Amino acid sequence: MFRLRSLCQASRRLLHSRAAGSDQLLDQLGTCTSEDQVFDIVGKNKAKLSEKHVGCAMSLLWQFQKEKPEMLRTVEFVRTHPQFLTLRVLAENKIQLLDDDTLVDLLYSVLRLHVEPYDSLVQELVTEAWIRIEKFSMSTLSKFAVCINDQHMQHSTLMGKITDIVSQKLDSVQDARVLSTLMISVSPLASPRLRDRLIEKAESLLDTMDQSRFNNTRRVVQFLRNVKYSYRPLLEKCNRVFLLNLKDLDAENFSIILGLYQSLQFNNCDFRLAAKQRLTELIDTCTDPVSFTKLFAALGPMAAQETRERLESAALLLAEELNCQQALAVVETMEEMECRNPQLINKVAAFFYKNLNAYKPVEIARLTQALILLHCQNPELFTKLRSLLVRYLQVSVVPYEVTMLTRVLSMLPSPRVDEVVTSRVDAVLPQCNLSDLNAFAVAIAKWVRNDPSYRHTTSSVYVKLLQKLNRCGLDRLQKADSLDLLLEELKYTSGEWFEEMLLEETIVTFQRLIDQVTWTNVPELALFLTRTNHLCTPLLDKIASVTLGHIDKIHYSATYATLLPFAVLDYDPPQGDEFFETCIQRFKPHLSSFDPHLLVLLAYSLAVADCFPEELIRTIFNVDFLSKLDAQLETLPDALNMRIRLRLMELNRAVCLECPEFQVPWFHDRFCQQLQRKGNGNASAVQQQIHKMLGEILGGINYAKVSLLTPYFYAVDFECVLDKNKTPLPYVEQSPLLISEGRNVQWGTDTQLKERRELPPGAERVAVEFLDSKSFCKNSHHIKGEAMMRKRHLEILGYHVVQIPHFEWNSMELSTQDAWKEYLRKKLFTDHS
Repeated sequence: MFRLRSLCQASRRLLHSRAAGSDQLLDQLGTCTSEDQVFDIVGKNKAKLSEKHVGCAMSLLWQFQKEKPEMLRTVEFVRTHPQFLTLRVLAENKIQLLDDDTLVDLLYSVLRLHVEPYDSLVQELVTEAWIRIEKFSMSTLSKFAVCINDQHMQHSTLMGKITDIVSQKLDSVQDARVLSTLMISVSPLASPRLRDRLIEKAESLLDTMDQSRFNNTRRVVQFLRNVKYSYRPLLEKCNRVFLLNLKDLDAENFSIILGLYQSLQFNNCDFRLAAKQRLTELIDTCTDPVSFTKLFAALGPMAAQETRERLESAALLLAEELNCQQALAVVETMEEMECRNPQLINKVAAFFYKNLNAYKPVEIARLTQALILLHCQNPELFTKLRSLLVRYLQVSVVPYEVTMLTRVLSMLPSPRVDEVVTSRVDAVLPQCNLSDLNAFAVAIAKWVRNDPSYRHTTSSVYVKLLQKLNRCGLDRLQKADSLDLLLEELKYTSGEWFEEMLLEETIVTFQRLIDQVTWTNVPELALFLTRTNHLCTPLLDKIASVTLGHIDKIHYSATYATLLPFAVLDYDPPQGDEFFETCIQRFKPHLSSFDPHLLVLLAYSLAVADCFPEELIRTIFNVDFLSKLDAQLETLPDALNMRIRLRLMELNRAVCLECPEFQVPWFHDRFCQQLQRKGNGNASAVQQQIHKMLGEILGGINYAKVSLLTPYFYAVDFECVLDKNKTPLPYVEQSPLLISEGRNVQWGTDTQLKERRELPPGAERVAVEFLDSKSFCKNSHHIKGEAMMRKRHLEILGYHVVQIPHFEWNSMELSTQDAWKEYLRKKLFTDHS
């Protein structure tokens, strides 16, 4: 607050210094300390006011407002004051006399004082500025660009002209504030080439600017968000600036930065941990609706349970003081927090019930989704929301809006879908991208499940919609000519409809555009192939060759995404060893810069591929690293938290089994026991069938053990023991695998070890594993990496592993009991190396 006041006083001194030696009126304006004093001077000197006086007065009026907290501003009082009207009339009459800087400053001030864009003064100022625009300095141009943005003219011809000037004069910009402001303004119209030039310029200026000016850095991140380009070198540079200024960041800044990071899928552990600590310290100071809403949005999703309860209690007390936008921000944060506080949920629901008319269509969709996911119990509210969603759908023509309204509407229970909804969907389908089409497919699938009439007619509206949906999707793929745009549309596209109807055609399209694969889109293409489990060797080979040729350009953190499909799909490209080694050498110097959770995921993916870089393994299995990982996991959503813990356990197991020379201890017994207690131990119908047949083949049910736990907690579907003549041996109770203190595999209990430390000579333990569709690539019978790693580990533990693929067990050839039994006999008793 003191900083802001000193800035404003400095601004007034600047105005006063400009006035010095000019005339008495400017001197008087320069010494004003309130709006009333300015208006008093204007009222007494109407006939004497020149263009300089008018510009000075307008700037002062905005400066006085700017130095006040937002809740205490009196913009309405200023805007409706009679002398403000006088200033507006005088300004309009003197526009051509204003110099360039005063002209733009005047426009900036009147817009900040809420003068409408259609007001004649604003329009005259914009027109005059457009005439002079070529002569503007880059500083003046940046301020004018902000004014154009304020009037929602981001895609106008005028903004196009500003973008063209920025492109021509970019090299002359030496001020980070001017550059960052221009970057945000021109972001909707910036070409990829201009985008890259702006990023290069920003990297250069951030190195030389005052590191305390974090607002410049924040605008740079906003630019990256606007152009949907997560350029990590620049993001990391910006992140370092934020970390240097943690004490000066308030709840609003933390909220904005974390939101931008989330949009860019950029996660920095150091910043999140620091933000969590700093925001927790600010809880007691954020007691008004504005600051609390920002704090709640930033801290809530990553807070510990005790802190969450404090935040929810505070939200309950402030609920009735929130405005409509604050309530929307709170309920969406509650959704992200998976809030289960019924009192708070009911409170915000009651607020929405009274204020629904204040929300725009997309906001209605957002709050409806949040309330559904919070399991809100308010039938009257949902009835009202459904009615509003249908009403907005009737008049909406924007594909994105129709998609969102339809998707959320499908989440509400309803036996029948209004005809107006299906007709609106039908009308908008040809304009939709693949992401929107996928959202419609999900909605239609829900309608089909809920509508009993669908079962009685094949000519229903749903069938026709799905047919049109398929045609539109295939047509869009066949006409696609940009790999980058296609990857952007497919970023979050998944589900049954896409996999069944479009996946094959998508792969064909990718192969058609294979020459557009570059180092910039390699990670995104690799992630798509991983997510869809689709083994396409030409695309994977192209990814590998591009990576080998441009590894120095690929960000070290992107090596994880690049390597992932090769590990998950168990595919070695040509020059496979060189490819893996090149990627490893790229990230090795940067191990300390990785987020802990990403380093665990990277190491696990390499372990799946039977690759264990020693430096990486020793970095992870280090007390300091594991402590930092624990701290980070507390800030992550529960699902991601559990996924990382699972991957760490599986990595720990893989290292213990495959790299005993690293002497990494096994420390996941308790974690695995907890998982075992929570798990579902029920055998599937297929497993019960196989168990019964194994009993018949081996000579009794006691010859096969079901769901046996091995050391390191692998659960084997079935285990049996065969002697050197392939004769089954009965299963001995109480003789599971054990691990000795030296971490060597042992058989039997402690008392039995004295009698039987090993199997009879020539005998072997056989693990029979049923492999369902998840163990294979989507488009082939190629076994995936995790199933192969499991086989390796069971063999290290002393098993002969028999794998039963689902497509063999469920084939037409094995449709009788005798055929199944014969199949199992061959698998069990055929000699193997």
